[in-house]
Amino acid sequence: MPASPLASLLRRLTLVEGVSFLLLLGVAMPLKYFAELPIAVKIVGWAHGLLFVVVCALLLQVMIKAQWPVLRCVLVLISALVPFGPFLLDSRLKAWVNEGK
Repeated sequence: MPASPLASLLRRLTLVEGVSFLLLLGVAMPLKYFAELPIAVKIVGWAHGLLFVVVCALLLQVMIKAQWPVLRCVLVLISALVPFGPFLLDSRLKAWVNEGK
């Protein structure tokens, strides 16, 4: 698979991972502590963790195939660790994806 479709997939996947992070923090955690439903964190946390690992693996592939600079990849990784980070970085990530086409 060429680098540009991988980068485009990375962009979409970072947004999905960002939504899962917000669901974990905004829905599952309150359900755990206020409604005594720890299963919510277990399910959403598991899904979020899986998405995060996939984003990291895909980011590594894009870094190698598209020859993205390390600093750019670190910025994408840091944005995945911050609530709303993927959404704030999306326009820049879109430009980076389009530069590879």
